[in-house]
Amino acid sequence: MTTLTPILTRFWDHPQSWTLATYEANEGYQALTRALAMEPSALVSMAKDSGLRGRGGAGFPTGMKWSFLPPSDGGPRYLVVNADESEPGTCKDIPLMMAAPHFLIEGVAITSYAIGCNHAFIYLRGEVVHVYRRLMRAVEEAYAAGHLGKDIHGSGFDLDVTVHAGAGAYICGEETALLDSLEGRRGQPRSKPPFPAVAGLYARPTVVNNVESISSIPPILLHGASWFAGMGTESSKGFGIFSLSGHVTNPGQFEAPLGIPLRELLDMAGGIRGGKRLKFWTPGGSSTPLFTDAHLDVPLDFDAVAKAGSMLGTRALQIFDETTCVVRAVDRWIEFYKHESCGKCTPCREGTWWLKQILGRIEHGHGTEDDLDKLLDISDNILGRSFCALGDGATSPVTSSIQYFRDEYLEHLRQGGCPFDRDASSLFAKETASV
Repeated sequence: MTTLTPILTRFWDHPQSWTLATYEANEGYQALTRALAMEPSALVSMAKDSGLRGRGGAGFPTGMKWSFLPPSDGGPRYLVVNADESEPGTCKDIPLMMAAPHFLIEGVAITSYAIGCNHAFIYLRGEVVHVYRRLMRAVEEAYAAGHLGKDIHGSGFDLDVTVHAGAGAYICGEETALLDSLEGRRGQPRSKPPFPAVAGLYARPTVVNNVESISSIPPILLHGASWFAGMGTESSKGFGIFSLSGHVTNPGQFEAPLGIPLRELLDMAGGIRGGKRLKFWTPGGSSTPLFTDAHLDVPLDFDAVAKAGSMLGTRALQIFDETTCVVRAVDRWIEFYKHESCGKCTPCREGTWWLKQILGRIEHGHGTEDDLDKLLDISDNILGRSFCALGDGATSPVTSSIQYFRDEYLEHLRQGGCPFDRDASSLFAKETASV
């Protein structure tokens, strides 16, 4: 059994874990004091040496992203924290901001100093009003304590932090669409290059990082890059929050070294609920290819998961037991991606609509085996041809479910409806006939 690493989650069970007093009693803002006595370039090197890879899904090295900023020209540069967590199954950043928001705020201050930023933005999903209020209160506490504002800790460094509530669009999780939304425009992905590091927010050099990535900076600075690099695997260093949801006895957040397999996490979560058998699961949210019970021992790090045919993504482990219809699950996910497509590019706008039509048809027993080939053909025309990763992600559950559960799709066609819910299929057939 791998030992958990309660670092970002270590005092979540405190009665008032979100307050400045609790955070300062747990080494809070000591890392900021240390950072302000260092050269900014040393902080960038520390982030590189730690091996920290972005915790937002893509896994791009964080320190390398910071180093992409061009030399200072005297103008402003920005840090933008992507807190627009909204993919189905992904639920690590919101509880982190709810339980311990000062990890993020201290990380924002350290990162801003490292990259020469004097105004940072936290772009939060607007629907989570309770988190918005808690984050705003934490920012107010940090200002009052001198951790933000003018001449922080007497260092001469100034930093303002703005918490911005988004209007509720999944596409704004894509970094350039987020920047457009933050500027007051419709959230749609930008053409790249130029990349945000060169021309981001207000056409100025900008670093965009995930909540967990930035929150990990204070512990790394406080305990050392080698301490962080000593956890995880050779290519995926450090710890991470794994979110187990779905058909598990005790769903929740498990902070562990990267590389831990699902089998161990399931043991910690009490196993599949009701003594059922695992059928399929997502290693990184609904936009990553499905895994089955044959993948229980795949190390959950970026490279091992990729080698096995999926992506680690946001470590959103959605667990489905043997009573679940995989066709229905994929149909529901594609409904989400169809609805959330920004419509900017044809492959995603039209492709997700057609995927939804065909999947709905199959789920209710209408269609032919040729529809499976059509689903794969449409997915192939979306993958790599859409403007951003939303289109690519939408194809993942479709292609992987057909790869592993083709017989279940065919069973829907043979039986004239979903074998897991005959009553619903019969009702659909009657309603269709009456139209």
